[in-house]
Amino acid sequence: MIARRLKPPVAQRIPKTDIVHGETRHDDYYWLREKERPAVTAYLKAENDYADALLRHTRPMQETLYREMLSRIRETDLSVPYPDRGYYYYYRTEEDKQYEIHCRKRGTLDAPEEVTLDLNALAAGKPFLSLGPYHISDDGRLLAYATDETGFREYTLYVKDLRTGELLADVIPKVGAVVWAADNHTLFYTTEDDAKRQYRLYRHILGQSEDTLVYEETDELFNLFARRTRSGVYILLASGSHTTTEVRYLRADAPQGTWKVLAPRMQDVEYDADHRGDLFYLRINDTGRNFRLISVPVADPRREACVEILPHRADVMFEDVDLFENHWVVSERHNGLPKIRLIEFDTGKTHDLSFSEPVYEAFVSTNREWKTRTLRYGYESLITPRSIFEYDMDTGTSTLLKQTEVLGGYNASGYASERLYAAAEDGTAIPISMVYRKGFGKNGPGPLLLTGYGAYGWPSPVIFSSLRLSLLDRGVAICIAHVRGGGELGKTWHDQGRMRHKINTFTDFIACAEFLTRKGCTTPDRLIIEGGSAGGLLMGTVVNMRPDLFCAAVVHVPFVDVINTMLDDSLPLTVGEYEEWGNPQNPEDYAYIRRYCPYSNLRPVDYPALLVKTSLNDSQVMYWEPAKYVARLRTLKTDRNPLLLVTNMGAGHSGASGRYDRLREIALDYAFMLDRWGVQ
Repeated sequence: MIARRLKPPVAQRIPKTDIVHGETRHDDYYWLREKERPAVTAYLKAENDYADALLRHTRPMQETLYREMLSRIRETDLSVPYPDRGYYYYYRTEEDKQYEIHCRKRGTLDAPEEVTLDLNALAAGKPFLSLGPYHISDDGRLLAYATDETGFREYTLYVKDLRTGELLADVIPKVGAVVWAADNHTLFYTTEDDAKRQYRLYRHILGQSEDTLVYEETDELFNLFARRTRSGVYILLASGSHTTTEVRYLRADAPQGTWKVLAPRMQDVEYDADHRGDLFYLRINDTGRNFRLISVPVADPRREACVEILPHRADVMFEDVDLFENHWVVSERHNGLPKIRLIEFDTGKTHDLSFSEPVYEAFVSTNREWKTRTLRYGYESLITPRSIFEYDMDTGTSTLLKQTEVLGGYNASGYASERLYAAAEDGTAIPISMVYRKGFGKNGPGPLLLTGYGAYGWPSPVIFSSLRLSLLDRGVAICIAHVRGGGELGKTWHDQGRMRHKINTFTDFIACAEFLTRKGCTTPDRLIIEGGSAGGLLMGTVVNMRPDLFCAAVVHVPFVDVINTMLDDSLPLTVGEYEEWGNPQNPEDYAYIRRYCPYSNLRPVDYPALLVKTSLNDSQVMYWEPAKYVARLRTLKTDRNPLLLVTNMGAGHSGASGRYDRLREIALDYAFMLDRWGVQ
């Protein structure tokens, strides 16, 4: 390959030495943190140029993939309208436009369309745009919305008069949650500190320049979140860490009133709340890790006055509850698969929504109406496109409202999905979700993409993507390793992959890879892995532990410099993350993190080919982590495999914000993979 004769960029080495718990640590690339330094920008651009040159031969494939993926998408499309206070709300997309256009119609879908917010107009001339909060006042006249124009998750709040289309003078920077009071002219919003922690709640009255500080959270482990209850009667302010929650409440029609604590914080007790009638309902894990449901009187919300409605179950993760005037909806997960149940308050009658595929996702969709006998829910799987249904409790039937269309004649019967299990080092069964085009493996082991995440108790979603067809139709199988640290099997599954059990996440993933090779699905020279953020940490660790097991890895915004980041409590997220990873200021936590931190454990061996991607304005995993990782690895690795660093110079943690730009990014990833597999 001609590109191999190109010389990669060489980052300047500026020694920096620290002593941590008696260990002398050397970091020659600490200087890459200096974002405003011209040498940093020059280095990142040099890496981009090198990657572009090394991948130049894949440009035709990138263009083919882009056109292919685009051809399956209906570019001019419409979401399913949902009713809310006399309007139907929806968004639509238009061909050749990067962003959504948010709209509504009054009273009926035959009414004239009102455009509430055109993101394309807001994004004109900007490389990035992300919409945060989007909330309409109770009377339907005002829209409070917030946008980020850099990718740094720095949202500015605006208020738009939907009658005139004019923006009010009320503009507030660095907001998080935004909530309307019922009076239609009072807003509550949270704002961030220097470490991007949402820590203060303010009350803002439209037209006034001075806002009132309502609450400040002083514990750096905690972030603030605010929302209206589904009933609309109360505003809730939740202060939460990774392990503990405290909720305050205020009547929405009395915004000048006094906030009250619903249930005082207790270490390692998490809860969320909602309201109906004279009761608050709490999903709480005070008697078991997987949560139960209790109610407490609004007049006396002490936990001693609670009534248990749904007990804790060790084998079922109780994920969420949605309250309506006449029924409540339970979202739970059993054996790693989601379930939805509707229960009628008056009769106790239960409606169970059943799903037949071996792996899938099912979720409660947008339901804004409080008084209703129907439920909107969504369903999709690795082979079934996203589908929005409406369930009628009177007839017991579901009606399909819309299934995402896949253009070009997609036929799900040509593909198969299944659930497999790999045995971890300690014997634990690790679920694997697999999808492939029928016929995969008939001619022996084939190319296989294995993805994973495994952190924060978040289940890896088993969803449909028409983009994946570009791999599946070329004979690639795709697998998701549901490793510990995620939430597929409840809170204990998370517990077994966090803090001083974090090693399980990595050994589980390796066990899944070994299982797939033993099963004959693939071989190490045909196995590529992919993960992002905490999943990028997973990638960085497993290629250190078993570089021989994979032929390539695609690593997105990877959290690979764990020790140095977690030692710096001035960085976004760091302090709050102590309850997920540990605090390396503690010698025992330091020693444990030291075992797996990718940057700290790079060594002189043959590594697989690596495509490492980041964004300059990422506020969750700073760009310098992958930049330092690549710079140091270049000095150590003993192979001639490609090591590429690609930096989006105008985006954040999720990459490009425009839908066409995002397709280009994915086309590059896929072209890199197909090139490593030798597949055209």
